[in-house]
Amino acid sequence: MAVLPIVEVPDPRLRLISKPVAAITDETRAFVQDMIDTMYDANGIGLAAIQVGLDSRILVIDLQDEKDEDDKPVKAPHAYINPEVLSVSEETSTYNEGCLSIPEQYADVARPAACRVRWQDEQGATHEEDLTGLLATCMQHEIDHLNGVLFIDHISRLKRDMVMKKLTKLRRG
Repeated sequence: MAVLPIVEVPDPRLRLISKPVAAITDETRAFVQDMIDTMYDANGIGLAAIQVGLDSRILVIDLQDEKDEDDKPVKAPHAYINPEVLSVSEETSTYNEGCLSIPEQYADVARPAACRVRWQDEQGATHEEDLTGLLATCMQHEIDHLNGVLFIDHISRLKRDMVMKKLTKLRRG
């Protein structure tokens, strides 16, 4: 398939609210594969469609938390079409988050420790699941992208300014 260019801040497309996918077609499935290829190429664990320029409610995640007999990570990508958070826990967890659209920048973000999510798979079947741990964090991060929200929106203005200054310095070389 294809590796797509990743949209980076301050591109205004990252602030768009993505549109629901009306019909899951062969074109949708091909795009999902391109997203997976792009995520792997960038060494990411999640990617939302808007991060490659399409304002559709599609995201992919692969935590690569399973290992083979040689203790190497096993690729097990999952596509989530029209995902929505149905509920979240009161308990929070903090994770040092990064983002392919804000390269090489990280910050501690507190999010609900668990969430219940509904989505469609690539065949159009609807699923609902309770998520915890890194998967819950990653899912909330990627769904935020679909709603025009970045992880830096969850940190203080001071920390956000520091992240953006570091990114500017990195881009200058």
